[in-house]
Amino acid sequence: MLKRLHKSAPTSSIEQRATLLAGKHITYTLRRCRRRSIGLSIDDRGLIVSVPLRASEKWLQSVLQDKAGWVVEKLEDWNTCQAAANRWQDGESIDYLGELLVLRVEQSLFASPAQRRGRELWVFALNGSEATHIEQSVFHWYRLEAERHFLQRTAHFAPLLNVAPRSVKLSEAKTQWGSCTAQGAIRLHTHLIRLPPRLIDYVVVHELAHLRELNHSPAFWQLVESVCPDYTSLRSELKAVANR
Repeated sequence: MLKRLHKSAPTSSIEQRATLLAGKHITYTLRRCRRRSIGLSIDDRGLIVSVPLRASEKWLQSVLQDKAGWVVEKLEDWNTCQAAANRWQDGESIDYLGELLVLRVEQSLFASPAQRRGRELWVFALNGSEATHIEQSVFHWYRLEAERHFLQRTAHFAPLLNVAPRSVKLSEAKTQWGSCTAQGAIRLHTHLIRLPPRLIDYVVVHELAHLRELNHSPAFWQLVESVCPDYTSLRSELKAVANR
């Protein structure tokens, strides 16, 4: 008995497309595969949209328009991160206290710390201008500047809050700008030194206030507000920075 042969359905297909999202022309890779929902991802290839094999154009466009803001924001973030990853060279810009310094790289036969000269940061590179060496020199300078600035701001705000931290140290925590222990130790993230002084001050005040209120109760926020009246707007601004 002969059986009718069925042509098997394709398991996947890929095509390049373009569309208008949030006022921007976006190219993307459309991948049809065995799945039940539409998924969006962003990497070094750009936007990749994975859809069920028989997903309709109407459904696809609905999801893209619904996620338009997210797509544009994440693509911009990715491009920024890619640029930052390759910027350790002469003439590029680096963040410092909410402003930009021009990075200057000079070949040197001797190890020497980076030096700020007005609106420029000079790095003296050994063994050529390797990006890794330049990056290490910049971050060593960041740490020195962070220690100096954070101690200065802590000394300013501590008397206003009637507290006395046992220590102020730098932190490299991935998810916190600052922390405070019950023993009175304050830790502040090194990368705060890149942000505007107003945001640094807010984080310093926030952690110092925890020396009196180890919680986020109304009493805690009243204490913060007593020396930082616009803390709510600063808090929102800091969250926006963290989500970039």
